[in-house]
Amino acid sequence: MRGKRSDCRREKSSTPDTTRSPFASLTPVSDNRVRKDILGVLISNNKLAKLLTDTLPPALPNLFNPWRDRCTDDKPCNGPDAKLARLAAHLACDPKFILCGEAAGNQGCRHSGIAFTSERLLLEGKIPRISSMSHRLTSRALPYSEPSATIVWETLYNLGIEERTILWNALPMHPHKSRDEQSNRTPTSEEFEIGKRALQTLVREFPLAKVVAVGRKAEKSLKTMDIRAEYVRHPANGGATKFAQGLELLVSG
Repeated sequence: MRGKRSDCRREKSSTPDTTRSPFASLTPVSDNRVRKDILGVLISNNKLAKLLTDTLPPALPNLFNPWRDRCTDDKPCNGPDAKLARLAAHLACDPKFILCGEAAGNQGCRHSGIAFTSERLLLEGKIPRISSMSHRLTSRALPYSEPSATIVWETLYNLGIEERTILWNALPMHPHKSRDEQSNRTPTSEEFEIGKRALQTLVREFPLAKVVAVGRKAEKSLKTMDIRAEYVRHPANGGATKFAQGLELLVSG
């Protein structure tokens, strides 16, 4: 008798087959001849993803680590390894921009493993180097959809920089309220320190990329990390137009 098919079927994408290795089919960044010649970078995108996330601790009180911790409403196929592989695929580019937000959110990076990226966008195939998925990542009735993520990716496509932009957060972990893991809250200054090493590593890896702080809180945290960044308005709370206009000025400049 044929067994019941799992609803967590393998993604048809550039992300790896997790039945073997979470990084089996990813293209090493070091194979990019242009980037290797110009930057002398020999680190692969899978190693970079591991290097960045290894700087972060496992779950602390009211902090969730997408690449180490398991979320109660994530399906078995969307565990830490799947999110790490997805991040590695996102890093497999020669970026012109690094957009840095404040912190991971409950409707975005917590479930996707990529900043400013929601389950819905992944299902729709809107994320470069990750094909549309035929299965859900969470058990929620409707796919998670983050308004800011939708605006960010729409703007990247409109400006033609979706293939050359990396998305990150000053605090890569998800800060939530006590006893409410599906909430968001502003990180403390001590929590921002947790993300300092990872962000500095990412910026060093891509020295030609322009770092852009998305929102004043991100801008402030980057200054405390001694990271030079341009500023654009955060797209939330009616800031979509100013965000798009600000990023357009940076792209045209």
